[in-house]
Amino acid sequence: MEFIDHPLIKKNKVMARLYQEAIVDSCREKNSLIVLPTGLGKTIIAALLTVYRLQKYEGEVIFLAPTKPLVMQHFQTFCDVLNIEDMEFFTGTVAPSKRKELYKNKKIIFATPQVIENDIISQRLDLENVSMIIFDEAHRAVGDYAYVFIAKKYMEKGKNPLIIGLTASPGSEKEKIKEVLENLFIENIEVRTESSPDIKRYIQDVDIEWIEVGFPEEYKKIREYLEKYLENKLKILYNIGFLRSASLGISKKDLLNLGTKIRKEMNQSYGNMEKKYFIGIMAQSAAVKIHHALELLETQGIIPFLDYFERLKHQKTKSAREIINSELIKKALNLARTIEVRHPKYEKLKEIIEKEIKKCRNIIVFSQYRDSAQKIVNLLNNIEGVRAIRFVGQSSKIRDKGLSQKKQKEILDKFRNQEYNVLVATSIAEEGLDIPSVDLVIFFEPVPSEIRTIQRRGRTGRRSAGKVIVLFTGKTRDEAYFWVSKAKEKKMHKILLQMKNQLKKKENIEKQTKIDDFIKIIVDHREKSPVVKFLSSRCLVEQKDLPVGDYILSERVCVERKSSEDFLRSLMERKIFQQIKGISESYEIPILIIEGEDLYSQHDISPNSILSAIISIILDFNVHVIFTKDSYETMLILLDIAKREQQKGKREIPIRGSKKIMDIRENQRYIIEGLPHVSATLAERLLKHFGSVKNVFTAPKEELMKIKGIGEKTADEIIKVIEEKFE
Repeated sequence: MEFIDHPLIKKNKVMARLYQEAIVDSCREKNSLIVLPTGLGKTIIAALLTVYRLQKYEGEVIFLAPTKPLVMQHFQTFCDVLNIEDMEFFTGTVAPSKRKELYKNKKIIFATPQVIENDIISQRLDLENVSMIIFDEAHRAVGDYAYVFIAKKYMEKGKNPLIIGLTASPGSEKEKIKEVLENLFIENIEVRTESSPDIKRYIQDVDIEWIEVGFPEEYKKIREYLEKYLENKLKILYNIGFLRSASLGISKKDLLNLGTKIRKEMNQSYGNMEKKYFIGIMAQSAAVKIHHALELLETQGIIPFLDYFERLKHQKTKSAREIINSELIKKALNLARTIEVRHPKYEKLKEIIEKEIKKCRNIIVFSQYRDSAQKIVNLLNNIEGVRAIRFVGQSSKIRDKGLSQKKQKEILDKFRNQEYNVLVATSIAEEGLDIPSVDLVIFFEPVPSEIRTIQRRGRTGRRSAGKVIVLFTGKTRDEAYFWVSKAKEKKMHKILLQMKNQLKKKENIEKQTKIDDFIKIIVDHREKSPVVKFLSSRCLVEQKDLPVGDYILSERVCVERKSSEDFLRSLMERKIFQQIKGISESYEIPILIIEGEDLYSQHDISPNSILSAIISIILDFNVHVIFTKDSYETMLILLDIAKREQQKGKREIPIRGSKKIMDIRENQRYIIEGLPHVSATLAERLLKHFGSVKNVFTAPKEELMKIKGIGEKTADEIIKVIEEKFE
């Protein structure tokens, strides 16, 4: 057994594993997503990268994780393996003033993303000298999660930025994976599966067994009533145009997404509250609730099913009241109350535990629902030799108090020390807590998420051979979820390999593109987009205080760049037309680039208003509009235009362009606008007051200060520009 020998790594602490060293070599200088099965040392890879970045760039390293226990776990791992004293972890419980000092004095900071986000916003944390940020559970970098904001600000402000994302699975949907990659500015993907040649020797055998139980005959009539009610709601949604079919095969996820879509359309109708939206929301809400009830009946049994409807009675929503008062639902509930047959999963689970507890040191049983988890604990504690405990999250529900972090830690410590030998856990044990490796993992039901399946499965087989048993009810949603999770996992690996190859091709193209010393682009110093970083590796970039626009590509071409979000915000604040007017009046070829693919899905602006604004920009201001999907594509377009414009060789590019055809009035105003802090409006005032360009240039300070908008400081700067000798 060979260990890594390095002064910053504790002796005999980190084994030399070729796959880890290969991943580290690949990720040292490129923003990377590392996808590894649970238990293969993602944290060790992060530690090795930390050693490299601290030695090369000195600045701090930040390690982010979504929960406090996981933050502490990573902190402890780094303490165990690294010879570095200046490490600290904190969450929101550490006072902001103390955090500000720690940022200055510590080399490695471990924190939850919400804390770092708040400290960036409050300017307690300066990201300029941070040499690397590690995003654990990187698949969370979607939507408005704090990871997205932190990564964006880091890429804007970091002097030598490096982003490392760690995950066991980024998901199986191409769009979601793409969103994670874009939000974390990923340039490189390192992915390994259990079958990858370089990690096979480190993978412990995990025996996976699927056990089918039958769906009780007594339950089938109840299911018929529920499906009839659900079918009625789906037909309503189909008839008013919100669904393409009324098939009962629709998933709960699709129904939830439909609710978001209906509400969004209703919000964009600008007070035109059509009756169909209210009908649609009612039908969708009821459909989601009944879909959930069906899932409980098929996968958990009668008692959790009845408990759910008992809670539904206390809800004050219209859809809940309608469900409870429905004749079909009343028939279903009356029948359910007469049935004493327990779901066969419980007997099968009891049988498995009775057999396995004799040879397993510890076992985790995963259950989707808290109610079922408690019933499982009660069942198992009647078995000789079993010491079972329920393990749930912190949030409290009706008649069900959650566990504090202190209580969670206490339970895990007792489980680790064998005071408990069976942990019956909900999704809280899948991610974010230091759960000990176990001999056996049992799924009380399959889950249709490949991320959760991988995380559950990863709780066994870490240090020795493990076993996974999945219970499922045949010819129900359970069986469908079994196939869904298998297909999603396979799809995820395929998509990741495709995207890895795409990034590799992009990298090869970039390597062939050398820095062109004859091409120069002037960039406004306030422009913080990743476009600037991309450009700087391909041409000469000069940052200046530009009076108009973001990028000057030649004396004829000036570009204003807006992300789709910035464009819409400027449109709402009515600033966009003033900015467009500036480049239109100053340059022969003014260009507006709108960057991003979701222009029509943000904010409450109707598509017609957006189109009208774009048409006005093109026709009324004579500005070319180009749409790009991301910063990289924007960079390619800017570079290509600059090359075409500057093909005659290296030359100076003026900060202010010139239009070929301007009348005398435009020329006069154009000259005056070149003075410090003089806008188009202020230039008009100066010319009207003094009568000519000459009179403006010869006006004394006192006269200039009589013009509205010109104070003493501005007057001094104008006179200085006019009178000072040119060097």
